[in-house]
Amino acid sequence: MSFLPGLELSRRYHHAVVAPAIAARFPRLRYAAARMDTGSELFGFDTERSRDHDWGPRVQVFLDRADAGLADQVCAAVAEEMPATFLGFPTRFAPDADRSLGVPALDGARHGVTVTDVAAWCHRVLGFDPADGPGRLDWLATPTQRLAEFTAGDVFHDALPDVVARSAGPVGGLTGRRAVLAWYPPDIWRYVLAAAWARVAGEEPFVGRCGEVGDEIGGAVVTARIVRDLMRLALLVGRCYPPYHKWLGSAFARLPDDDGLCATLAAALSATGWSVRQRRLCQAYELLAVRTNQLALAAPVEPTVRPFRDRPFLVLDAARFARALWSAIGDRELRALPVLGAVDQVVDHTALLTDVARTRTVMGCVLGLDHDGTRPNER
Repeated sequence: MSFLPGLELSRRYHHAVVAPAIAARFPRLRYAAARMDTGSELFGFDTERSRDHDWGPRVQVFLDRADAGLADQVCAAVAEEMPATFLGFPTRFAPDADRSLGVPALDGARHGVTVTDVAAWCHRVLGFDPADGPGRLDWLATPTQRLAEFTAGDVFHDALPDVVARSAGPVGGLTGRRAVLAWYPPDIWRYVLAAAWARVAGEEPFVGRCGEVGDEIGGAVVTARIVRDLMRLALLVGRCYPPYHKWLGSAFARLPDDDGLCATLAAALSATGWSVRQRRLCQAYELLAVRTNQLALAAPVEPTVRPFRDRPFLVLDAARFARALWSAIGDRELRALPVLGAVDQVVDHTALLTDVARTRTVMGCVLGLDHDGTRPNER
C-alpha cells in the first residue's frame, strides 16, 4: 500500500466517522473540525518514518463557547462509533505530541479525536483568541512554529457562528480565526524583518575574523548561525512563518528560488576557508537584500557588500536594512520597542518556546510590555 499522508487520512476519517457520529447524536450542533494542532503532517512533511509515534487518524472538533458543556458528550458519542481501525490504521493511540507542547491531552482520550471550546483552545495553544484581534504582544510572543501550525493543516468543516472582533468586525468561526493570523500586519512584518537583519548585522564580520586567527571550527559555526538566520529571513520575506529547526530546511526548500539562494547557502555551509565562506555569504546577503527591497515595505537600500571598517572583510552592513525597515514602521509604540523581534528571534530553547505562558512573560519583560500588550506609559 502506498503511503497515505496523515492530513489526507484525517480528512477521510472526519468525513467517514466523526461527522456521521456527531450528526446522528447532535444534528443541530454547530461545530468546526480540523487537523491543525501539531505534527509534520500539517505541512505535508510526514513520511513512513512519521508513523512510529503520534501519527494516525486525528481530528480536532471545536465548539462554540455556548456549547462547550457538551464537549464530553460529543467526544463520547464519537468514541462509541469509532472503529478499531480506519483504512488499516489503529484509531486509538497515546497522543503525547500535545504534552510535548505543554498542551494537556483533552478528555483523557487515547484516541485521536478531541473536542473543546474553540476560544479556550486558542488561549491554550496561542495565549490569546485571534477573534479578539491580536495585539503587539500576541504577535511577538507567539513562536512562528505555533503560527505556522495554526494556519497550516486543514479545516474539514466549519459551521461555528461568527464572533465580533474588537477591531476587525465579524470573524467567521475557526476559518476566520485562521485568516486573522494568516500573516503579520505590515508594521509587525517590518519589525520582525528589521530584527532579522539586525541579527545578521551582529555577526557578519565574524567569519573573516575567525579565519584571520586560524579558527576554522569557529568560522564554520558562525557561518552556520548566519545561514540559519538567512534561511529564516528568506521565509519571512516570502510570507512564510519559519517552522522550528527540524523542518526549517524543508520549508526553505519550498520557496521560489530563481536567484539560486538555496545553492548559495549550501555552498557557504560546505565551504572550507574563511574567504570562500565570506564570498558565498556575501552572495547570499545581496540576493536577500534584493528580495527585501522588492517588498517595498521601506525605502530601498543599496544591496551590495562593502568593506568592514579598514579590515579585509566584506559585509553587507545589514544594519542599514534594519534601520530602513524600522523607520518605516507607522505604529509609534511599536517603533519605540527595542529591535529584538519576535520570541524565537530572542530565545532558542525548546522548553520555553513550547510554553505559551512563559513566552508571553519573557517577551513582556524583554520588550517592556504589560500582559495586555501595552507599554506602561500608554495607560
